[in-house]
This record gives sequence, C-alpha cells and structure tokens, in this order.
Amino acid sequence: MAQAEVKVGVVGGSGYTGIELLRLLLRHPMVSLHAVTSRQEAGQAVSAQYGNLLGQVDLTFVEPDLATLSACDLVFFATPNGVAMRLVPDLLAAGVRVIDLAADFRLRDPAVWEQWYGMSHACPELLAEAVYGLPELYRSAIQQARLVANPGCYPTAVSLALLPLVTQGTVDLQRVIADCKSGVSGAGRSANVNLLMGEVGESFKAYGVSGHRHLPEISQTLGAVSGAEVQLTFIPHLVPMVRGIHATVYAPLSAAIEDLQAVFTEYYAAEPFVQVLPPGGHPETRCVRGANQCHIAVQQPHPAGPVVILSVIDNLVKGAAGQAVQNMNLMLGLPEETGLQQVALLP
Repeated sequence: MAQAEVKVGVVGGSGYTGIELLRLLLRHPMVSLHAVTSRQEAGQAVSAQYGNLLGQVDLTFVEPDLATLSACDLVFFATPNGVAMRLVPDLLAAGVRVIDLAADFRLRDPAVWEQWYGMSHACPELLAEAVYGLPELYRSAIQQARLVANPGCYPTAVSLALLPLVTQGTVDLQRVIADCKSGVSGAGRSANVNLLMGEVGESFKAYGVSGHRHLPEISQTLGAVSGAEVQLTFIPHLVPMVRGIHATVYAPLSAAIEDLQAVFTEYYAAEPFVQVLPPGGHPETRCVRGANQCHIAVQQPHPAGPVVILSVIDNLVKGAAGQAVQNMNLMLGLPEETGLQQVALLP
C-alpha cells in the first residue's frame, strides 16, 4: 500500500529560508503543502509574491492560526527567533511534529539561551526534549523526535568540519579557530542598509568578533561529542555574494594522525550529503549552490602545525531548508534523500 501524503505547514513563508523550503517541498513526492503563513503577506497569493513559484503553488498566505496548523502532520517554523517557542507547546499537544529553523530550541540551557538571545524562553521545559537536527550526528534520535531544532548555518559547516577529529579525540578543543565567510542571504530578507549591494559590494568585513550567537551552539555540539570543555575562536565575515558559507577551520592536534584523508573519508563514507574531496582539494561555494551538500577538504600544511579543514555549504539549503527537509524525511521514516536530489547550479 502506498504511503499517504504528509500534510505540511510552513510558518514564516515570506523570508529567504521560507521561500527555499517551499521550493524544496513543492517537489517532494510525499508532501502535501497545507498552509503557508505570513502575517505581513496574509491574503496574498504565494506565487504573486515570489515569481519563481508561479504555476507551482496555488495557496495564499494565511495568518499563523493554531487551528489551521493543528491540521498538519508536521510544521516548519522559518520565523525570527522567539516566535516558534510560543506556538510549539500547543502544536505538540495536538500531535503535530515540529521542525524549528530558528534558534528557539538549539541550546539546552535556558540561562545560556536567554544570555545570547536577550529574552526569556517561553517553554524551557522542552529544551531537553528537542533533538538537535544534525543528521550526521543525531540520526537515530531525529527518527524518534517530535521536536527538532534545525542547526544554524555556521554551526553546520563548522561542526561537520570537526566531527571526524573530535569523535576520535585527536583535536585540541582549547585552540580551534573557525574563520568563516557567508553570503548576505544569511542575514535574512528584512530591509537593512548594511546589506544593500551598494554597501556590501566590493567590500569584505568581519562581524560579531566579540561574540556571535552561533558560538555557544557550536561549542555545545563539540562539547557533547568530546566530553571536554571547548574554547573555540569563531569569527564570521560577510562577503559580497548571495548564497554560500565557507568555513576555514584551524585545528591543532592533540595526537598525531598518520592518514588524515582516510579519517575524513571513512567517517563520511556512508553520508549522502557530505562529500570529502580528494587530497589537495579546495571546495568552492558555487559547487554546492542550491544543493543539500557539504563539501570538505582536509590538509596539514606543516607537519607540526594545525590541521586545516575547508568546509562549504549553501547556507539556505544544507544550512537551513534542505537540512530541515532531510530531518523531516528521517522523522517520517522516508529515505533520507527524498526530495533532495538537486544537483548544484553551476556556474
């Protein structure tokens, strides 16, 4: 007997992440799109707002009404931080599974969450239950979850870069440096003078040097695997491109490794969405644009120096919407690659 289609809702369908979710879900063979919400665009046709969806969807934006969302089997939140946590308890009580693409459920300690996000958590009792949605690390837990916290884009790129070394305990987590670059879509779709092309074009800058919200998320993930304290230096940069993240991670070793390439190749051998480049490779953001892929290369320029890991993703796909669909597939018992076979756009 064929499996019934899954009724899905998207809360916050008018941002870049929401649009990317719609693009992927509309071609998913097991999904029926039930509702797309946007307070600002309520009443307008989704395809009228976003020309790439013309002829692909006949829904209109609606208000995020609990009754409408409770009729779904699974709901994605592609909303600003602090929105999902106010609706999730009622949706879970109604038997709806939830994937939050914002940060509401990523950090387990409510005090740490409040420190970095500047507001009280509306349902701290759910933080311990929420499963961190990095499939390469928590696949079996995601399969059983009713609430998944989709990772941030920087944490996805940095964590995937380091997991092979952290898992075997051969990296000094007191001295790791993550030097990361992101395209402007990572800051969202809201109007911001600092993100205008006239401001960003022909320029390059660091930001969040004194502390970025993704730092405790990365440290939490690496600390959970290693069981050790993490003192990570994480510096994000803004580059004049729309999509993509490039993480250059400098990882001092605590023990010698005879064959670095083999460590990474073997660790990710069975992973459908992580590709380890041949020795000497240099991954490019354009080679993952539009695809749910992470490309990784590893080198050690000096025998006694740190390992250098290069990790690239599309921040809107593997760093957000694509990883969310990957998590949905796991939660629903579907093949993990379902609806995610897109080849990257090149050039």
